[in-house]
Amino acid sequence: MQRKVLYGLLLIGLIVAPFVGAYPLFVMKVLCFALFAAAFNLLIGYTGLLSFGHAMFLATAGYTTGYTIQSLGFTPELGVLAGTAAGTVLGLIVGIFAIRRQGIYFAMVTLALAQMVYFVYLQAPFTHGEDGLQGVPRGKLFGLVSLDSDLALYYVVLLVMLFAFLLIVRIVHSPFGQVLGAIKENEPRAVSLGYDTDRFKLLAFVLSAGLAALAGALKVLVLGFETLGDAYWTMSGLVILMTLVGGMGTLFGPLVGAALIVALEDRLGDIGTAIARLTGVDWFRSLGESATIVTGLIFIACVLAFRRGIVGEIVSRVRPLRA
Repeated sequence: MQRKVLYGLLLIGLIVAPFVGAYPLFVMKVLCFALFAAAFNLLIGYTGLLSFGHAMFLATAGYTTGYTIQSLGFTPELGVLAGTAAGTVLGLIVGIFAIRRQGIYFAMVTLALAQMVYFVYLQAPFTHGEDGLQGVPRGKLFGLVSLDSDLALYYVVLLVMLFAFLLIVRIVHSPFGQVLGAIKENEPRAVSLGYDTDRFKLLAFVLSAGLAALAGALKVLVLGFETLGDAYWTMSGLVILMTLVGGMGTLFGPLVGAALIVALEDRLGDIGTAIARLTGVDWFRSLGESATIVTGLIFIACVLAFRRGIVGEIVSRVRPLRA
């Protein structure tokens, strides 16, 4: 009941956010990365598979959505569906090869394939190389609702995010999700019980890739462009950081981690300016140029002080009190 109340308050806060001073474009970016992190958490947090190439699904969906809308004249909903389908199919292809390995070898296979995809997008003519896709139009949803308004697009993204999150909750608490948990804890034991673990891992990988692709497709609509930065290996590292900082293996953790990391990258300069005004130290004004350093320090603190992540530590401390 407490968890439902917490999620209800969060949903209400997101609904009223544009009317209480929140910048819709920034919140939409946070929601897209939150969905990306939640998709990755479904794989590592509940299945125990560390993918170091999830950026390829984000970028594939982004390029597909941007190209189909900009060059082929697709409506936004068809563009998002095309991008999500392309990322899901790529997830199936990559998953067939990757699940044959375990542990660090699985991570290296996904990283190698992701780098291959990156160089394909670097050379492919439809991606425009290092310039990327620029000026992707938002269009009209179902030919009726213009998405040029940030407010209209905000509630569309929020609705999609809500359904995607409910899907993840359903997957985690289903019998399929329980089998994934068994594979994470003791895969040989799951095999001895008669489960075809490769099939379960492949399905989990495809679901995770599809949700990550959905995040990439929505991100293109929100920002209006797609670049090679989404396909580079650092984006895969960034989603790992979001999941670990927020709390791996928790439903709410990736959302918190994504909000924290995106806020640091986008608003660190404003935070530094505010601190400089309060303290009178001008050095803080240059804090926005050191976003990667601050992010790295947060990651080090997370590893040393609270290895379960922010939400994981809160849950571990509250549970004994409730008991």
